[in-house]
Amino acid sequence: MHEMNSEFCFLYSTFPDANTARIAARLVIDKKLAACVNIYPPMTSVYFWEGTREEATEYAVFIKTRRTLVNEAIAQLWPLHPYEIPCFVTLPIDGGTADYFAWVRSETEPPKAI
Repeated sequence: MHEMNSEFCFLYSTFPDANTARIAARLVIDKKLAACVNIYPPMTSVYFWEGTREEATEYAVFIKTRRTLVNEAIAQLWPLHPYEIPCFVTLPIDGGTADYFAWVRSETEPPKAI
């Protein structure tokens, strides 16, 4: 049942609040750039920004998509992202079930012309 596949990946990002994360999720789902988006509850991020250590509440977002759609998804998300330098990182999916991959594939195909 387990299939090796590099056609798919996660696009990971973080957002400062749940509302912005939901707007981003709806955008990529509605445009068929992702099959599913998981928004994780608030977490604390610790990092340096412009020489100062910062601590901020953020929401982690995992976007399940095809590798071929990552650049378009980023292009759509970047303008609505409130961060000066947003985190957009791809994470590989090395394998999974064929049925799940078929579903992701079907949800990320553009509508067929009638």
